[in-house]
Parts: sequence; C-alpha cells; structure tokens
Amino acid sequence: MRLLVWGTAVVAYVCSVTGRSALAATGPVAAERFGVSAGVLSLLAVLSLGVYAALQIPAGMLVDRFGPRRLIAGGAVLVAVGQVLLAVAPSFPVAVVGRVLAGAGDAVMFVSVLRLVPTWFAPRRVPVVNQLSGILGQFGQAVSAIPLAGLVVSSGWTAAYLVAGGATGVVAVAAALIVRPGPLEVAGAAEPGRMREVVASPGARLGFWCHFASPFSANVFGLLWGFPFLTAGEGVPVGPARVMTSGVVLVTILFGPLFGLFSGRFPHRRVMLVTGSVVAQAVAWCVVLAWPGPVPFALLVVLVVILASGGSASLVAFDVARSAVPPASIGRASGMTNVGGFVSSLLVVALVGVLLDLQGAGSPAAWDTGVFRVAMAVHVPVLLVGLLGMWFSRRRVRLPDDGSRLPVGAAR
Repeated sequence: MRLLVWGTAVVAYVCSVTGRSALAATGPVAAERFGVSAGVLSLLAVLSLGVYAALQIPAGMLVDRFGPRRLIAGGAVLVAVGQVLLAVAPSFPVAVVGRVLAGAGDAVMFVSVLRLVPTWFAPRRVPVVNQLSGILGQFGQAVSAIPLAGLVVSSGWTAAYLVAGGATGVVAVAAALIVRPGPLEVAGAAEPGRMREVVASPGARLGFWCHFASPFSANVFGLLWGFPFLTAGEGVPVGPARVMTSGVVLVTILFGPLFGLFSGRFPHRRVMLVTGSVVAQAVAWCVVLAWPGPVPFALLVVLVVILASGGSASLVAFDVARSAVPPASIGRASGMTNVGGFVSSLLVVALVGVLLDLQGAGSPAAWDTGVFRVAMAVHVPVLLVGLLGMWFSRRRVRLPDDGSRLPVGAAR
C-alpha cells in the first residue's frame, strides 16, 4: 500500500515538474505563438520559478494543516488548469496567468511529498526515499523535453498542452483517491502561528542554510550559465558542452541514493556530508577560475561532478530540518528549507548577468574567458556565505546520537 501511495504522489510531482519545465522545451514555438521576444519569454519562465519560491513557506503551512492528500491533489489541479490555459490562451497575458497557476501548483508538490514520506516509511529509510522522490520527480524534465515537445511538433501547441493538462487532471483524481497519511502519522494538525517556532528553531535554520549553500551552483550551471561558460568561456565544443550541462542532472541521480543511505545510516554526520559538498564546490571553482590558460577538459568534468553533488546534498538539508521540529511542523520546516536554494540560485543567476554587463559583455559576442571567469567567481563568496550560515546555526544545534529527531531549539 505504501508504495502505491508514494508512487501516486511522485507521479503527481513528475507532472508538476513537467509543467515547470515545459516552456524550456517548447520555447521557440511559444515565442512565435504569442509574438514575444526571447527576453520576454525568459521572464515568463522565471515567473513560474518566482511563484514557486514565494509560496514555499505558505505551502508548508498548508500541508501541515490540511495534509498532503489535499495539497497534492489540489496542486495537480492547479498545474492542469495552468496547462490548459496555455493550450487555449488567445494572448500573452492569459499565458502568464497559466504559468502563475502552474507555478502555484508546483510549489506545494515537493513539500507535500516530503510531509507524506515519514508517515509511511521508517526514519532510517526516509532519507533514501526523499532522494528517490527528488530523482524521480526530475523525470518531468524528460517528459517535457521529449513527448511534450514532440507532440507540439506533430499535433500542434493546443493539442499538446491539452493532453498534458488532461493527463495531470487524471493524476489529480488518482491522488485524491489514493494518497493518504500512513500509520506513522501523528494525530492532530498543527495549530496556527507555529511558523514562528519553526523559524526560531536552530535546526530548521541549519536546514535552510544547508539548502542555501549546496544546490545553487548546479542549478545556475545546468539551467542558464553553464553552457555559455563552457563554450564561450572555456572553448568547449557545443556537443560536449551540452552533454556536460545535462550531465549535472545525470550525476545527481547517481549521487542521490548514496547520499540518502549515508544520511539514514549516519544522521549525526548529515551536516558534515553537506559541508563536504559545499567546500568541494568552492575549491573546484577556485581551481578552475584561477587556472592559467585554458582549463583541461578533464578538470571541467571534475567540476561538473562536484557541482552535481550539491543537488543530492540539498535533499539532505530536508532531513536536517525534519529532524529538528515536531512531526506536525515538518511541512513548514521543509518549505522554509526549500526557500534557501531558490534564493541563492536566483541571486547568483542575476549576479552573473550583472557582472557580465559591468565588464561590457552584455551581448554574447563579447563573451570570452576573462569576463566569464570574473562573473562566475561570484559562486565562491556565496558558497562561503552559506558555509558561515551553516556554521553559526550548527553551533546552536545538538545533533542526536540515534538520528531519530533533534530536540526543538536544542543548543550546546
């Protein structure tokens, strides 16, 4: 039963990721359909992520109060409606509304899955299942890149997005019928006003900083700046650069189960695991950016592998936060933690662009090794800020010997 419930929740999460990444796969067709420039279209894609980040804490509060079943089913409905609006949108403003709805539905999915898992799985298995949930969810990117994009080409924009919306609607119904809290659920919903206690918890703040520090380099590299950094900045051919950029996700899939097993078996070493990944990322960036002359291809591959470890480390951050709060507040803690990585990712994406502009390299024609190394160097101070946040929070947290749960607000 637990595999059926968890599997249904993960399928809903896959549908939400498909909705999130759909424009990345069908961008050229969207620009032509709505008559907008690439810049305006990119703002539409960023809007969905912005809505996602802004709603994380409200989503966590809602899932603690109403439970994962209602949030997963309701989120899938929002994603479905957003996809249908994109399918039939007569104008760009209507498409914007569709993206906002899809982003809102996507926002509640992952925190709801994280809230559901501990009610069905033993504590030591939760980190592994969380890693698998994150990994499987990312297959939504493959769905948008292959079947959805292919359907747009073969059957047209409207038909493709109506199919996507209809399929998500079916999943919403399945989630409403199948998803339910497991036997390990704690009876009773959290009372309102408890978010203040979660924010005050040193362990929850530690989870936030772990998530702030660990995934943003991989996100920035894989979503936007990695490809131009490799091609224009380091002279890597287009083919290998595309493989390396997408390889961030593939390597994360390989790391995920290992990080989950380690987190479950050695819970008192979770923060060290995240710290190791963040420090390795900072060192790798320093070596690559300070390399005299062209960086060897093998070293760039090592950089990609190390950055990919941050994606798996970021999921360990949820284990840290979950162990720091009462079971009824797991959703709130997960939402707060999830904000961290999105804040750092959006910050660094923007700072890289600003630093390129300040060097007079606002257009791709002006991109070269020198300007890109200066711009990408912003990763290092942001990683150090994350490490400092982890260090200050960690000083106030007493980690458990058995890994089951941290005392709320426990301090040395």
